[in-house]
Amino acid sequence: MTVLPDAGTPFGDRVRERLVDELVIWLTTVGADGTPQPNPVWFLWQEPDSVLLYNRLGAHRIAHIADRPRVALNFDGNGQGGDIVVLTGTARVLADAPPAHENPAYVAKYGQAAARIGGSTEQFAAQYPTALQITLDKVRGF
Repeated sequence: MTVLPDAGTPFGDRVRERLVDELVIWLTTVGADGTPQPNPVWFLWQEPDSVLLYNRLGAHRIAHIADRPRVALNFDGNGQGGDIVVLTGTARVLADAPPAHENPAYVAKYGQAAARIGGSTEQFAAQYPTALQITLDKVRGF
């Protein structure tokens, strides 16, 4: 049983489409002082109910989730107040994840951009070695 809205419904289909097709999602963690910290990140949907992302060494979000693992994810809207998708869940460092350059689905989605940013997919993976998995527990939007 998935937490996503039912497939075959307009909202459920739109959520799934965006989880597959979108390149950037906003991850919001909470800093030590209680301030929400939104950041645009690359992500990979892991059906049915989790999201994987790779993080730069020393990214503050890693420390945030160690103490406050509840996070929110959201996509940009359509610029007119519509196409809103907000997901919430619990994040954890995923110690046994393959490096980004050894994850075929991640390379298929981001390989060219990762090589452009990092020099190669291997160099990108060395710069972004910390995998986070976010287990989704709620989806809302319109």
